[in-house]
Amino acid sequence: MVLRVAGKVVTPSGVIRQGCVEIDGERVTAVAEYPSIRDGHWIVPGFVDMHTHGGGGHTFTTGDPESARLAAEFHLGHGTTTLLGSLVSCPPELMRSATVAFAPLVAERVLAGIHYEGPYLSELRCGAQHPEYLRDADPGELTELLDAADGTVRMVTLAPERPGALDAIKLLVSRGVVAAVGHTDATYEQTRAAIDAGATVGTHVFNGMRTPHHREPGPVYALLGAPDVVCELVADGVHLHDGTLAFAAGVAGPDRTALITDAMSAAGMTDGDYELGGQDVVVTGGVARLRQPDGNPGAIAGSTLTMDAALRRAVAAGISVPDASRMASATPARALGLDGQVGSLLPGWRADLVMLDEDLQVVRVMRAGTWVD
Repeated sequence: MVLRVAGKVVTPSGVIRQGCVEIDGERVTAVAEYPSIRDGHWIVPGFVDMHTHGGGGHTFTTGDPESARLAAEFHLGHGTTTLLGSLVSCPPELMRSATVAFAPLVAERVLAGIHYEGPYLSELRCGAQHPEYLRDADPGELTELLDAADGTVRMVTLAPERPGALDAIKLLVSRGVVAAVGHTDATYEQTRAAIDAGATVGTHVFNGMRTPHHREPGPVYALLGAPDVVCELVADGVHLHDGTLAFAAGVAGPDRTALITDAMSAAGMTDGDYELGGQDVVVTGGVARLRQPDGNPGAIAGSTLTMDAALRRAVAAGISVPDASRMASATPARALGLDGQVGSLLPGWRADLVMLDEDLQVVRVMRAGTWVD
């Protein structure tokens, strides 16, 4: 049965103001003008979130597959039709058990893969990563994890200045896994060495990194300036000032900047007490921070963001709807090696789309040709 969805269709080549997406089964079969439509909703590709720890009161970080499934369902309701389940730094046993537990979810396409954010990260820039679990990059440990993953690990974030990191990056690339630079105190030169070794993503650029300086540019300048690196940006107004968001997107362009949520379990929930990677988190005013021994909030601990809200924030910061849509879909899909499958409304690609009203609020979500609401 052929289904048609009409409105202002955002495509890789621009906006078809009077457009229609034709769908047969799970696939887009045509995208064309549809003159009879007048001022319809925005039709954008389904969002691709390459960095998510949880949401809706559920988490990926404990390795519980049912919790992971519910977290993915929560984000699907906000337009995220493709996402990675992101772990945080933890003991090797938990990394392995979570990897094995999530493999069926990848096979079912609930998840597009697994993201290890850590544990090969900098103590100085660990943010909300548990310092007890940080360690040097170990190619042996990494090989065992990748073998157990059987192709389900899609991205690993590490700090290039740690011993063994460059060898780990080369190993990841040789196994078809995306190597990302993050939670790092690396110099500009050390970051460039990681890029030369094969790193192609900057994990939540600006956050968890050495502060850029005009005489010591550090990782931020290296990542934004590298033509083959996609830079993640958390567009929640907390991780980045809107001016910084617009600046980064302007410097690197929408083809090299990807909106992410970095969401934890508190996304979509009320303020209160939560947990992330074995550490207590307090959410106040929608902002998640580690709870300090004196009871005060500490480092930012992920976010309570959803991808539809990230898109709205990017547009409010001055980024056009087509560019923000590219940053939320096509660019992260390409960064993860999913180009040609998801991230754009093109014939032959999976029929993932989000219908948005004039305020860019979600009206309906379609995944693989089926309305999910």
